[in-house]
Amino acid sequence: MSVQLNHTIVLVRDPKTSATFLADILGLAAPNPFGPFLMVEADNDVTLDFADTDGEITPQHYAFLVSETEFDEIFSRIQQRGLAYWADPGQRRAGEINTRDGGRGCYFEDSDGHLLEILTRPYGSGS
Repeated sequence: MSVQLNHTIVLVRDPKTSATFLADILGLAAPNPFGPFLMVEADNDVTLDFADTDGEITPQHYAFLVSETEFDEIFSRIQQRGLAYWADPGQRRAGEINTRDGGRGCYFEDSDGHLLEILTRPYGSGS
């Protein structure tokens, strides 16, 4: 067996709201409960396990590799919801997407400040 990421825990204020937001915006299946978690499963079987916390949340970065068609669909949902988005992780290029490595990408935040990213080409894959 090769080493693969299986899951990661995402600390949030409201797991139902946050997990549903991610699943909806990315066009994934509805979240599933497992113990104290609400899990969102990506198409490569990795899950993001949303957990409730009353403590301080340190914003994390989660990047999702998507097809060109999926990018269009997700980006349309970002715009329809009126979400702020950026071309860069430093959030200096507001209202823009990037075209790194011949693909497209953008960053946006969830309600807990986690920085989410969609990209159509892995970084470093361009010519």
